[in-house]
Amino acid sequence: MKIIEKASQLRPLLSALREQGLSYGFVPTMGNLHAGHLALVDAAAEQCDRVVVSIFVNPLQFGPDEDLEAYPCTPEDDEKVLIEHGTSILYRPTMADVYPVGLEHQTRVEVPGLSEILCGSSRPGHFSGVATVVNRLFNQMQADKAFFGKKDYQQYLIIKKMVSDLAMNIEVVGVDTVRLDSGLAMSSRNSYLSASQLEQASGLYLVLQDAVERYRRTPENYRGIIEHGIAELKNRGFVPDYLTIRRQSDLKQPGAGDVKLVVLAAAWFGNARLIDNLEFVLPSRSLQSTI
Repeated sequence: MKIIEKASQLRPLLSALREQGLSYGFVPTMGNLHAGHLALVDAAAEQCDRVVVSIFVNPLQFGPDEDLEAYPCTPEDDEKVLIEHGTSILYRPTMADVYPVGLEHQTRVEVPGLSEILCGSSRPGHFSGVATVVNRLFNQMQADKAFFGKKDYQQYLIIKKMVSDLAMNIEVVGVDTVRLDSGLAMSSRNSYLSASQLEQASGLYLVLQDAVERYRRTPENYRGIIEHGIAELKNRGFVPDYLTIRRQSDLKQPGAGDVKLVVLAAAWFGNARLIDNLEFVLPSRSLQSTI
């Protein structure tokens, strides 16, 4: 595995892959890699000849009171697992390579419609920061495919829309959420929780499962299901941000004829803000207006 820190070093390596007729997949990360990240690397290895991973903790996607300074950093462990999973190139860019004109003067990417709702409502500017850094990395990489975890479902849709709207020549591939045995979705922020809190935090997944089953039985009771789910999160010790059921394609409210849906939630547990979701499909008999 080649480890580089400059965009100028990246270009000749990628050009060499192209000259050899090799495809390569790209996995952008912020480091502190866990099984969820490695599932993306494995998916890239299955679908492409080579895998390129980036590690860059992006300040643009953190709010003023968020955990940028405390975000976990494990570079030696990250290198080891990436080698074990067959990564060809690890790109660890400097701030100057990602934001050469500085954060204040950086051109920013906005993806309207999807960015202002749900997590975007609670974290203003977050998704603009995500889209901006991913756009720049995509332009540096010129990869065939990019791989994103569906645990961050809203982010996944935002990146897909950005690629479509800007006619970018890259395929965005979503990879299913990787979970602990308890059902808790893998996340770098799980490291903020104690062992007992990790077990309790699996309640978020249970609440989502319950919401799906209730909605399958009585989709007309949309508001009641949401209220029950939020109350259940509170009973389990969470401080809910939101719990909602939306269309998979665009995160709009479901209506008559919508069968591909997703239940999404964000909630604080201890010092960690956790997000999770479950995709599901309604049987045809459930087609009706639900709002």
